[in-house]
Amino acid sequence: MQWLASISVRRPVLATVLILLLCVLGVAGYVNLGIDRFPKIDFPVVVVVTRMPGAAPREVETEVTERIEEAVNTLSGIDELNSSTFEGVSQVIVTFVLEKNVDVAVQEVRDKVQGILAQLPKSAETPVVNKVDPDAIPVMLLAVNANAPVRDITEIADKRIKPALETLNGIGDVTLICGRERQVHVWLNPQRLRELGLTAIDVSRTVQSQNMTAPAGALESGSERLGLRFQGRIGSPAELERLVIKTVNGHPVTVGEVARVEDGEAEPESYAARDGKQAVVLQLRKQSGTNTVALTKAIR
Repeated sequence: MQWLASISVRRPVLATVLILLLCVLGVAGYVNLGIDRFPKIDFPVVVVVTRMPGAAPREVETEVTERIEEAVNTLSGIDELNSSTFEGVSQVIVTFVLEKNVDVAVQEVRDKVQGILAQLPKSAETPVVNKVDPDAIPVMLLAVNANAPVRDITEIADKRIKPALETLNGIGDVTLICGRERQVHVWLNPQRLRELGLTAIDVSRTVQSQNMTAPAGALESGSERLGLRFQGRIGSPAELERLVIKTVNGHPVTVGEVARVEDGEAEPESYAARDGKQAVVLQLRKQSGTNTVALTKAIR
């Protein structure tokens, strides 16, 4: 490095310009340096989810979870094996060492699970094997609240805000949670049903059979052919009350005579609040390769 020191002594102006050039390039590089809170990284983690509707946690643990654990436990490169069992759901998480290729790990786990399908209960659904994708983690949560019923807030968030967010570049998926969608309830009167000799199944069949849209053939006119459909959808709770279940002693019995129809909302499965008021939450996931900081600025 003596030649560099010699040149700097003989040509101080050149040395100064070189130092300033390096400083300018360093500052420009630092300012334009990309920052991503969720960089594209493939973690060697595989999740096996098996659903067994209606089964108790203990039954799912012994019939599904333990058998999957025994099958995948023989694989090489496993760093950690965890499992969680809930009512009707089994979840096995297999964590491999970092040197393990995630695609190879997924295929190995899938092969092991396929080999024990015959040992699982008939009521169990086919296990779903997936790798953990960092891009599937929500990068932002938006809370929407107002001085209005939560059903109205849910409709606004689903029909207006969600479509607007989905059009932004870099948005991969928008999921609405903690909402309360519109739901029509039919509250049966057991005493009135017994008096008329009817059951809840009779009411259910009536609603299902008379609330549908079905094809009605085609209409041909010369070279034209038009498809016809029978529109039988119920448009309001009042129309639902007028559906005829059956005729008893010459009198048509309607749904309104044996039940109370209510234009309500779905039962809450989750709850969110903002500033003490119930809110609806939108989960935003980015597309693969999208910069999180730039996406946040675009949303704001």
